[in-house]
Formats: sequence, C-alpha cells, structure tokens
Amino acid sequence: MTINIIVAGPRGKMGSEAITMIEKEEAFRLVACIDRKNGGKTLKDIENQPALDIPIYDDAEACFENIEADVLVDLTVPKVGYIHTLAAIKHNIRPVVGTSGFTSEQISELSTLAEEKKVGAIIAPNFAIGAVLMMKFSQMAAKYFQDIEIIEKHHDNKLDAPSGTAIKTAELIRESRSRKEQGHHDESETINGARGAEFDGMRIHSVRLPGLVAHQEVIFGSDGQLLTIKHDSFNRGSFMEGIKLSVEKVMELDKLVYGLENIL
Repeated sequence: MTINIIVAGPRGKMGSEAITMIEKEEAFRLVACIDRKNGGKTLKDIENQPALDIPIYDDAEACFENIEADVLVDLTVPKVGYIHTLAAIKHNIRPVVGTSGFTSEQISELSTLAEEKKVGAIIAPNFAIGAVLMMKFSQMAAKYFQDIEIIEKHHDNKLDAPSGTAIKTAELIRESRSRKEQGHHDESETINGARGAEFDGMRIHSVRLPGLVAHQEVIFGSDGQLLTIKHDSFNRGSFMEGIKLSVEKVMELDKLVYGLENIL
C-alpha cells in the first residue's frame, strides 16, 4: 500500500531531510507541501529543494481540501503545528508531528478530537530512537535514584525551552519517583534562574548554542555515586527512522499517541 504524505515545513532542515527520506521509501509518496512563503509554487521552484513537481500551499485548509492524502508530517513550530494538526484531524488526515512545545491543554484537545473522529495521530517530542531509549532508561533509574537533574542542549534557533524531550523525560520520571524537593532547604539563587526550571522537585536546565543539534543528559545522584544517561543527535538524519516508523504506525491507529516510546 502506498502512503500519500503532505509535509509541512519543507524549507527547514528537518523538513528537507524528511522529503529526502520519503523519496527513498517505495511505500511513501510525497503529494504536497505546506509553506507559508511559497504558496502557488512547486517544490522544484524552491532553492535547495529536489526537482519535484509537487504543489506547495500556503494554507493548510486549502491543501487538505484539494489533495488526497493519508498522512501529514508536520515539522514546523508549535503555534503553526497545532493549527495544522487540528485541521488535519478534521479532514481525516493522520498527523505525524515533530513539533515540540504543545501545551497539555492542546494535546488534550487534539486527543479528544482524534478519538471522536477515530483518526490516528502521533506527536513525538523526539523522533530519535536513541533519545526515546534514553527517556525510558531514565524512567527505570528513577526508581532507585531520587535526586535528578536534566540538562538539555539544542541549537540556538530552537524556540521552546525546556525542550519537549526534557519535559517528556521529566513526566516519565515522575511516574517512577516520589516527589522530592532537591538541594539544601535554605538554598537561594544569587542570580535568578541559576538552579534551572523546577519540575516535581527536580531541575531542568536548557542550553542554546550554535553548533549543537539535539543533546540531553539525565544525571542521577546518590550517596557516593552518580549515574548519567546521555543521548546526542549530531544531524537530522538521526530522526528519520523515527519519522518513517511513525508514518507506518499511524495508519494503524484510531487515536492520538504522545511519545514515540508508545509505538516502539
């Protein structure tokens, strides 16, 4: 069976990599793109894009009404990604979303709509298989180590902090760990924010620098020992296997799944 795919965000590094991956897969077929700057053009008209006669829409609703598609791969930004995902579900197109930064309220709303429409959807804070394993291993370790700090590092063009991966890691850890306020009970910050963001008593720190792609380490402290679980993505190719798997799996779903670990 051929899966017809629309890509939102084709000019971005992730979008470009996804288009390359789709073109290599026999069972995938790119049928359209959504790009707010290039509506009315085709992919071959865009610099640094493959010479493909694929239509580009600047309006998601128009795209979904005119193009017969099975899956939307959205690799945009949180505000736009939410609008695209909502519209896709309403048009019975299955979203695979790699945009982090959705609020819990937005995810809940999208989940309710997907269940009502019986349309599969996947929102993944991180598509790298290794990153998902890092999150699951951290959840396991949290049963035995109560003091935890998360350090996530990304490129300086990332819009949300902490990253969706860091938040998802903390949420998984919370399922295994009793809440604990870490550090000295009299500690104070001489510079506001020095101890990072607080989540269920643990701390999350965000680093943004050019040269980085996507990196995270979870540090567990205990008497006389430290455990560090770390994952590094050095290029966008690291995310493509997860996107490919999600496109295949979303065709089997009739509800929204949040987190790649739930389909592995």
